[in-house]
Formats: sequence, C-alpha cells, structure tokens
Amino acid sequence: METIKGISHFINNKFQTAVTIGTFDGVHLGHGKILERLINSAKTAGLKSTVLTFFPHPRMVLQKDTNIKLLNTLDEKIQTMDSLGLDYLIIHPFTKDFSRLSATEFVRDILVNKLKTKKIIIGYDHRFGRNRNANIQDLTAFGNTLDFEVEEIPAQEIDDVSVSSTKIRNALLAGDILTANSYLNYAYMLTGIIKKGKGLGKQFGFPTANLHIPEPYKLIPKNGVYVVKSNIDQREYFGMMNIGFNPTVSGTEKSIEINFFDFEGSLYDKKVQVGILHRIRDENKFDSVEELREQLKKDKKTSLNLIAK
Repeated sequence: METIKGISHFINNKFQTAVTIGTFDGVHLGHGKILERLINSAKTAGLKSTVLTFFPHPRMVLQKDTNIKLLNTLDEKIQTMDSLGLDYLIIHPFTKDFSRLSATEFVRDILVNKLKTKKIIIGYDHRFGRNRNANIQDLTAFGNTLDFEVEEIPAQEIDDVSVSSTKIRNALLAGDILTANSYLNYAYMLTGIIKKGKGLGKQFGFPTANLHIPEPYKLIPKNGVYVVKSNIDQREYFGMMNIGFNPTVSGTEKSIEINFFDFEGSLYDKKVQVGILHRIRDENKFDSVEELREQLKKDKKTSLNLIAK
C-alpha cells in the first residue's frame, strides 16, 4: 500500500481507480467488509483500490470539537490499513477551505480529474460538498455525466459500522477490552514515547516504562491494570500496564505505566506500541507500599496465566 498525504501529491497518468471515502476510525471488522469489497471490485475491474480519508477529523475543524476521541491515531490507522491489501491510502488535510468545495468541484476536480475514478463504493447516507448538501443520488447523477459507476453500500452494512464503532468506544471506556478487541479483530493499541518517570516502580521491584501519547484525541481505556504485549527490537514482550493516578503513592497526574516481563535495557525516548489483551482489575488505593507490592506480584501471576492460555 502506498500512503499519500494530500491529494495534490497523488500523481496518476497511468491507471484508473476504485474509491471509497470515509474516516474509517478503528479500521474494525465492519470497515473490513467495505474495504474487502473495494479491493475485490477493483481487482475484477482492473482498477487500483483507493481509500480517501481526511485528517484532522472534520468535527475537529468545523465544530472545534477538542473533546472528540478516536480509536486510532493517524499512524495507527495507516499501520492497520497497510495490512489489508489496498493499493492507495490518500490522507487529505481537512480544512475549512476544503469543506467549502461545491459538490461539483469535489467530484469533477478531485474524484474524476485527480484520482481518475471509475468506480465509487459509498454508503447510502453519504453526503458531500459545501454544507454537505449533496447525497448519493447526486453522486450517481454525476457518474452518469462524468463516466464513473457508483456502488451503494447497503444500509445494514453502514449501520453495522456505526454500531461497531459505538460499541468499541463504550467497551473501552468501560474497561471491556475483550469486547472491543472482538469488534476490532485486533488488540486495541496504544502508541507513544517512553518518558522518564519518578522511578517508583523500580523501588517496588516492578520497573515501569512511562508511555506518553502525544495525540490528545486518542481514546484511552478505563483506568485499571491490563495485560499487554509489544514488539521491541523485533522481539515480542508481554507485560502489565496500569492506567491511572497511582493513588497509593499520592499521584496527581494520570499516567500509563508498563512493566515489561523479561525486558532488560533502556526504553527512554523510544517509540513503543502496546496491544491490550486483558483487563485484570481496577486501579486501587492500598494502605501501604508493601500491600501494593504484594498486589503487583498477584497481578503478574494472573497476567502470566492469561498469557499462557
């Protein structure tokens, strides 16, 4: 898959494309059905399968919604889509100027002239153009004039996508990682940079890596203790992760701390991604550091048992 940031960087004089358009947050099982249809349809017709998506999320720009939480960072979305067999992923910057393009300008200048679209696979409820005033019937009319086919994704599939996204978000916020992962079809991931912490975990015999996630829009699951896995220097490691405030040691800031089993070495300033496998328990305030240490020993044992299964 080739990833292109900005439609203007898509240089194409040799082939035509089959395109679908959307945010595809989470790239979950429902999205997978749509993308599989796109890929198969493109192969059958001798076209290049192409996803057109936007960043930032339109709500961040048009509604200034700074509280929006997404399942994927941009890099995570690229990583997940890259495993599906697409030809092109085009990520176009969403701006107020872009949102003001008329339906005609969007279809003629971008879909037809720039992307060389011969087929568009799109949801029945898709709206586009300035003030989102054009719909799939308008798109079909454009297709008849500008020589491209429109294939409508049935209402049931689109509704499944919406329901799945909502269920994943709700599951993560409730700490139900197994349900979230079942809808995603992969382990929910957190990606960030390891920053130096207070070193308290090391004093307890459980040294932790403090994961700093720079993207404020990334959805963080419910506070608690989780089993995680990560690939570090081309080797898989398991561990346990705490999301929360470390109340036993009077923590005041929310943190994400990971104790990797059997890892030796420094991770400071390294980019690390963890996949979340299980949730063990809530974050609790213990009466003493010794009580916390004993609980961590139990957590590790529980983690290793879950990993072994």
